[in-house]
Amino acid sequence: MSLDELPRYTTAQLAKRNGIDRTEIWVAYKGIIYDVSSSRLWLDGMHYEHWAGQDLTAELIDAPHSANVFERFETIGLLTKPSY
Repeated sequence: MSLDELPRYTTAQLAKRNGIDRTEIWVAYKGIIYDVSSSRLWLDGMHYEHWAGQDLTAELIDAPHSANVFERFETIGLLTKPSY
């Protein structure tokens, strides 16, 4: 499936996939949403000082790993920014 065929989710929908409100643990990076539920590092929706259900694009700059870490997770959809 190409990126254009993936479902789109709002930031509010992503926020609900935080491991607390629902069992799914999702994060976004550069507009792509990943399911990190299978990672033991994201148990209970938290990874160090980062919370699931958020766009982590800006926070990855300070991470001790590269964006390649997302390659091991399933791509769920695309993050749609609100249009105000």
